[in-house]
Amino acid sequence: MDLNEVSIGTYRRVLTSTIAVMEKGADFFTEQGIDLDTIVEMRLAPDMAAFPFQVNSVRHHSLGAAKGILVGEFTPPPATPELDYRGLIKLLEEALVELDSIDESAITATAGKAMYFRMTNFELPFTTENFILSFSLPNLYFHATTIYDMLRIKGVPLGKMDFLGKMNVGLPE
Repeated sequence: MDLNEVSIGTYRRVLTSTIAVMEKGADFFTEQGIDLDTIVEMRLAPDMAAFPFQVNSVRHHSLGAAKGILVGEFTPPPATPELDYRGLIKLLEEALVELDSIDESAITATAGKAMYFRMTNFELPFTTENFILSFSLPNLYFHATTIYDMLRIKGVPLGKMDFLGKMNVGLPE
């Protein structure tokens, strides 16, 4: 298993596609004369976190997860910054730039090592690989899907290919 491709490669792809989905949403709302900040207040259900939390969680389960892998510990996300719609896009763009600065050999060096999710007095132990596959990526996809769904339900003309982004295709030689 190539830890860099599974983690950093996937984080990069999901961040990039989420940014593109949000940009497509911004264009649509602007064309429709809809105030972007009304989307920022949106929730899919009354007991679900609002749009900014979903965006912050995409950032945290990509860049934050990569940083956590390097130190062997991942914690819940910091407080969601109060940003408008464009500011939330910028938050993801900045995360993508910072993610690209992570040393891939440092990620590779964490293979098979202990990795913990810690929250107050609660702890889940993982290997790095199990953290990525059973915690980090499912959470990342959940929050990216929620953003997609929130925009889609508001009429943004999105399709599966928008969500998938640039896929890794090709066969070995």
